Amino acid sequence: MNIAEWLAATARRRPHAPALLVGDRVVSDYAGFAATASSIAARLAEEHGVEPGDRVGLYLANTTHYLECLYGIWWCGAIAVPINRKLARNEVATIVADAGASVVFTDDPAVPAIPETTFLRVTGDVRPEEATPSPAAPAAPAAPMAREPGDVAWLFYTSGTTGHPKGVMLTHANLIAMSLCHVADVDAIGPDETVLYAAPISHGAGLYGLVHVRTGSRHMFPPSGRFDPDEVLDLARAAGRVSLFAAPTMVRRLVHAARSRGEDGQGLKTVIYGGGPMYLADIQDAISVLGQRFAQIYGQGESPMTITALSVQEHRDTGHPRYEHRLAGVGTAQSAVLVRVCDAEGRPVPPGRTGEIEVKGATVMAGYWRDPAATAEAVRDGWLRTGDLGQLDEDGYLTLVGRSKELIISGGSNVYPREVEDALVAHPAVAEAAVIGVPDPEWGESVIAFVVPAEGADIDERALDDHCCDLIARFKRPRRYHVVPGLPKNAYGKVLKTELREIVTAR
Repeated sequence: MNIAEWLAATARRRPHAPALLVGDRVVSDYAGFAATASSIAARLAEEHGVEPGDRVGLYLANTTHYLECLYGIWWCGAIAVPINRKLARNEVATIVADAGASVVFTDDPAVPAIPETTFLRVTGDVRPEEATPSPAAPAAPAAPMAREPGDVAWLFYTSGTTGHPKGVMLTHANLIAMSLCHVADVDAIGPDETVLYAAPISHGAGLYGLVHVRTGSRHMFPPSGRFDPDEVLDLARAAGRVSLFAAPTMVRRLVHAARSRGEDGQGLKTVIYGGGPMYLADIQDAISVLGQRFAQIYGQGESPMTITALSVQEHRDTGHPRYEHRLAGVGTAQSAVLVRVCDAEGRPVPPGRTGEIEVKGATVMAGYWRDPAATAEAVRDGWLRTGDLGQLDEDGYLTLVGRSKELIISGGSNVYPREVEDALVAHPAVAEAAVIGVPDPEWGESVIAFVVPAEGADIDERALDDHCCDLIARFKRPRRYHVVPGLPKNAYGKVLKTELREIVTAR
């Protein structure tokens, strides 16, 4: 089934329902949204020779045009290749060439010239001011091109924190399973709600838009075209029942803005966080300011948004005897998958033991694009080897420990960076922290910490050392601290520990 059928069905069922908004201004209803997607599909096929299975890129900022082009690609049976608008042009060229994209939608006036690729200019941030919801449903557009569940729909390129990005093949069935898991495991939604695209739509925010199309929710884009915490608070208060996906760094900024304004996030229904570590101290602070409006997901591009979830209800279950333990973790397996923790030989380990997290089920990718060797390495007997380390408790709740490649072995003992980072950010003077291991002639590896001071705070390294020793074993504490104004991150907000290692080497 073509996932564009969800848009076609909603347009038939609720043609006049507001669909695409810029701020509080409606620029298209669902009938108009579907008609535009169908028109784009016809243009791709008739003018550019795009056929089912061809790849079409999306190098666009967060605007209503993004969703129209995305569904236009699917409508004609092609494969969407989302490209983060923050990537450099040479990175864009690498992705386009690897995907073999014949057409790319872009709003960048200076994209690189790529042989055999046509760049279609998308101009204007919104539709003309006079545009209004359709007074009557337009003639029914041609039906979306028929696709099989196993056909690829979304070719997502990994962020490449440790090497060359790989194209993750996500099928229509993968995306449907992911979307249904959202309402089953993360947060129930209805047609009277609004999804706000404050994070890059080329990533998790865009994926979560799919189920909102199915339910007929409103899709709101900030007029600024970016994440501005004050703008988010204003839009939520005005619209009400607003949900958004946000990386932990965005949540921290939103909390800071709300606290500065003396507000509690009125109008926000759910803030779904993921895509990076959310430390216990940070989520506790967020709840104290914004209230119980949070849900957490853990996933990877290879199993998009769907490995585990800690639902809104579980965030609210403050009376549970293991509440803090669960809040510090990432929840339980979502409905469409199985999750286990294994040793180096792929054997499941008992509860409470650390090992590599593996996932199997309907959301796991079809493989890496044109890379069977990498696929075989990542997927073993149907189980996706995530490369993340974690622990499952007796109730099936998962706690992340770190990346397997980031494990530090100091003096023959394992040190998991996440555990040290958790301890560091629990100190009021620390806003962010990242921990790496570096070679040490005596210990094998030493623990090095990069810390970002909280606003107006000074870092006292001795006090920070004492603080760590109160929370974790002494051998796990950092041997050195580097106080920095910020941590290097990629376009998706993940800390680039390779760059931190380069900084240590340069010193």
